[in-house]
Amino acid sequence: MCAAREGRWGRRRRALLLCCVLVAAWEAAWGQLRYSVPEELPKGSFVGDVAKDLALEMAALRARGARVVSQGRTQYFALNANSGHLVMAERIDREQMCRMLEKCVLRCELIVEGEMKVYAIEVEITDINDNLPIFEEVLVQEEISETTVVGTRFPLAEAHDPDMGSNSLQSYALSGDEHFSLSVQAGADGEKRPELVLTKALDREEAAFHELLLTASDGGEPARTGTARIRVVVLDANDNAPAFSQAVYTVRVPEDVPVGSTLLSVTATDPDDGTNGDVQYSFKKRMDFFADFFQLQPETGEIELVKNLDFEEGDTYEFLVQARDGGGLSDTAKVSISVTDVNDNAPEISVRSALSEISEDAAPGTVVALVHVQDRDSGGNGEVRCSLGEGVPFRLERALDDYYSVVTARELDREQASEYNVTVRAADGGSPALRSSAVLALRVLDVNDNAPVFAEARYSARLPENNAEGALVLTVRASDADWGQNARVRYRLREGRLRGAPLSSYVSVQAETGALYALRSFDYEEVRELELWVRAEDGGAPPLSSNVSVRLLIADENDNAPQVLYPPAPGSGAGAGAGAVSGWAGVELAPRSAEPGALVAKVVAVDADAGQNAWLSYELAKATEPGLFRVGLHSGEVRTARSPMARDAARHSLVVLVKDRGRPALSATATLTVVLAESVAELLSELGSAAAPAEPAGSLTRWLVLAVAAVSCLFLAFLLLLLALRLRRWRRSRLPPPPSGTLRGVPASHFVGIDGVRAFLRSYSHDVSLTADSRKSQLRCAPGSCCDTLPPPDEPAPLRGEHAAPQRAAGTDALTPIQTGHECFQGGNIYILTGQPVPVSHLPHHKEFLPKICLV
Repeated sequence: MCAAREGRWGRRRRALLLCCVLVAAWEAAWGQLRYSVPEELPKGSFVGDVAKDLALEMAALRARGARVVSQGRTQYFALNANSGHLVMAERIDREQMCRMLEKCVLRCELIVEGEMKVYAIEVEITDINDNLPIFEEVLVQEEISETTVVGTRFPLAEAHDPDMGSNSLQSYALSGDEHFSLSVQAGADGEKRPELVLTKALDREEAAFHELLLTASDGGEPARTGTARIRVVVLDANDNAPAFSQAVYTVRVPEDVPVGSTLLSVTATDPDDGTNGDVQYSFKKRMDFFADFFQLQPETGEIELVKNLDFEEGDTYEFLVQARDGGGLSDTAKVSISVTDVNDNAPEISVRSALSEISEDAAPGTVVALVHVQDRDSGGNGEVRCSLGEGVPFRLERALDDYYSVVTARELDREQASEYNVTVRAADGGSPALRSSAVLALRVLDVNDNAPVFAEARYSARLPENNAEGALVLTVRASDADWGQNARVRYRLREGRLRGAPLSSYVSVQAETGALYALRSFDYEEVRELELWVRAEDGGAPPLSSNVSVRLLIADENDNAPQVLYPPAPGSGAGAGAGAVSGWAGVELAPRSAEPGALVAKVVAVDADAGQNAWLSYELAKATEPGLFRVGLHSGEVRTARSPMARDAARHSLVVLVKDRGRPALSATATLTVVLAESVAELLSELGSAAAPAEPAGSLTRWLVLAVAAVSCLFLAFLLLLLALRLRRWRRSRLPPPPSGTLRGVPASHFVGIDGVRAFLRSYSHDVSLTADSRKSQLRCAPGSCCDTLPPPDEPAPLRGEHAAPQRAAGTDALTPIQTGHECFQGGNIYILTGQPVPVSHLPHHKEFLPKICLV
């Protein structure tokens, strides 16, 4: 029997393959191959002759290379390179691959790489009857009361066959008992539903159990079947159904009732005995929604909470419960659970629209945010009160229902607060109230509404005179409360003039830093203080500015030496330091009978500086007779320190040092000539004599007179010798006009050198001092050291008491001879014995100090 069945299956497979080949050949003619193969073919099974159907040569396929590509990860088909056949690469289960599809088609492509061609191939997988109908439960037990009415139907479990078409489930059959029959109903979806029909009344006393066999068959050849055993248990008669104590159960619970709490209990009673009186509780209709919140205990009827309730999600739950006894009779009741609201939801604040920036000049009432506030609670718990944080220039205004506007309550000032964190608070009406808040961040944009402000109301500085050009005087500082470009401060001077010149020529201000610099060196004696204004201007549009007064005080420096006003002098000079000396001259008369402390003269001096730099003090620096005179420290008065004595010289030279109190101190000197005489005539006589003031030598005076006489004679002889030499040369030849350095036709070469004169004078105790400075050269001679000489015959000159100004000779640094007025010279020219003219204007100007050297 099995051999015959396999023979029929083989013939059927060959016929199916032949049909597939014919279909494939017809499709190849249209450029696409289609094959049909049954499922469950082993790997390597023939599908179709691709080479033949596409008219491809095997040699060309092998040479050019060809392969089959399937969609997806699994390759179900392959190309046999030797035969050109399309074969199975994997076993295919149609029920697994094309579940619930009437037609199962797999697609692949043949790629000929040498020709760069691709051919589409479709393979239909046909169903074979390889699955039999299967019941989910092979043993089914049905309990039927003996009082069940004939004709009652009981649904039976359905069988399932995954095959398709005629190979699927086709029919049911029931065998085993006369009390029951089978009825197959066709559903709307075409499925067959078996039902067990009671055809004869049951009697538990005859048979407590009935064994039935349900067979399901498909339409395959051969047909396949599946069976399930049905055991019918005949139950005792249950003539009383359970009854609930209430038709409707109602309960009110707060929404915050804890999970696990028993909300209520339902109760049903059954007067039957045994299992007929045992009641089980259940939900009439299984609703997942209610099952998520409630659980019904089947034994006790208690309804427990398994999930937190939320009044806002649902305030009422209604469902049916069923009480079923052991005999299958049941009763239903309605359960209604009402949820009461609890203040468990805080107000919700959401910002619908908000500004992140606002200008500080925004008008009051400008809207900066739109806020929506709601509370999911109901009643008083859902009533919301809104407010803003304290200390902010904003207020709330109701816009629409639950909407509020946050607006400015007054003008803003960025300098007081550059940004605000506005807190919107909401509280509901519950007890206790729940609160929530939201923060709005708002930045205030700057407006140029603040002018620069200087750190000081008035600036002042002291600057020492003789400062370096470009010296830093002071720095003014101004700050601007604005921000960014509006706070950038620049400085400049306000226009003004000082001593006819603009202020900008005296000082300048650095625009960025406010540093004030001196552009010139100041002199306290010219400018003692400077008043100017500095303007600070910000970078706003339009810019704002402010001014500040700056007072610059020039501090005095000790840069001026004292100036001697008396005794007067034709020239003056001063040097820095305590040892600086300038030549001043004056002649004063002091009676020989003067008492100690008698006023002789007064030195008057001034200092252009100020303060202690101008405080002068006087002291006697040098005197011919120390101890005879004294000088007042602050008055400059020259007084006798003692009474003059007979041995005191008639003429005294006093050098008074005038010194200020600067650091370092500067000084000047004044030279006074004091003549001890009783009358003016005696004074003039003393001044007219050629004798210089004798040194207080006492007994040495006589010896000095003798020495001077001897020197004078020798000097006269020397002059006569020079004259003879001059006459000799004149006779020898007439010389051209003498140069500018000659004396009345006598060549300058006739005079001996300066060294010879010095040696000559030194040997006769002459004190000669020659320097290049015209104001410091001196020559002193003892009285009677020079005899009078005759003046040239053509130039007589009277006695004169003044000196001609020296003049420079052309092309030389020496000065031409000066005309003197001393009676000894008689208008002649004074020469030092050199080969060229030497300046003699450096000699003391007073005739009493002129040397007794007379040259013709």
